[in-house]
Amino acid sequence: MEKKKVKPESSIVRPESINDDTQDLALRPRSLLEFLGQKGMKENLSVFISAAKERGDSLDHLFLIGPAGLGKTTMAQVVANELGSGFIQTTAPALEKPKDLVGFLTNLKKGDVFFIDEIHSLKPAIEELLYIAMEDYGIDWVVGQGPMARTIRIAIKPFTLVGATTKAGVVSSPLISRFGITCRFSFYELEDLEAIVRRSASLLNVKIENDAASLLAKSSRGTPRVVNQLLKRMRDFAQYAGEPSITLSVVKTGLSRLEIDELGLEKQDREILKIIIERYKGGPVGAETLAISIGESVETLEDYYEPYLIQAGLLQRTPRGRVVTSFAYGHLGMPDIPRNEGSLF
Repeated sequence: MEKKKVKPESSIVRPESINDDTQDLALRPRSLLEFLGQKGMKENLSVFISAAKERGDSLDHLFLIGPAGLGKTTMAQVVANELGSGFIQTTAPALEKPKDLVGFLTNLKKGDVFFIDEIHSLKPAIEELLYIAMEDYGIDWVVGQGPMARTIRIAIKPFTLVGATTKAGVVSSPLISRFGITCRFSFYELEDLEAIVRRSASLLNVKIENDAASLLAKSSRGTPRVVNQLLKRMRDFAQYAGEPSITLSVVKTGLSRLEIDELGLEKQDREILKIIIERYKGGPVGAETLAISIGESVETLEDYYEPYLIQAGLLQRTPRGRVVTSFAYGHLGMPDIPRNEGSLF
């Protein structure tokens, strides 16, 4: 039986805690110029898109890699807008049978962008159909049964597949090889996050002071999705306090009430680090054991918590398991203790 994911009541980290309502969609950039951050990626995509449009060709298939919340879905939509093409979106888990994929592919118009999120979850039979569609713009479909069965080729319009994943390591090599362009998202720089805060505040018609925007950026885990969610919560706190704008005082109070510290760690992040320190002497500890200890699934641990803890220098993955760093001890205000034998620290 699949383990049910436990969802923190106040988590801002995870994508399932965020609703794509009209307001969230309004904050999304629609062009490469509006998309802040990921400078090198944007510059390359601008070249590839311009060249494809000049030739009158479909853009090569695009593979987007990175942790949740960094803008993979938004970038797919931006690419479609820049190409002036239609945008069709689904997720790999929603493609349960080959006919589900065929339904999407046969309805694509020339040049459309077909976005598949969580592409690492594609079933083998569907993935094999997708290979041919990506390479030859066709589908091999079996008609009839038994001795009378035969395969026919169904032509489809040239299109651009955009696949997104948080788990590039589990995507099959044959599928990866069929993408002509690969873009790897990294956590955002503080200056980019501050710019995102100011842009979003303007779109929300909310005033925010510079030092408040700076603190929000520092507390957002390097993630645009998180910084936008925090901005909206600070707007709520400012409104409740009768403040005409989001001030530094409002942000400090709001983050404290949300139990988010100056590194952007939530209560569950700190709990993960403390459990490794207190129960496992700082590590190493295996992912499955740690997931059970914190009441989460391994997927939740690896997808939504570990990427930022590792990027922030608080956690290290080793061949033997997870190890807390000396920086984490200092951040938590806990005395450093001797590591287990075999630890890298």
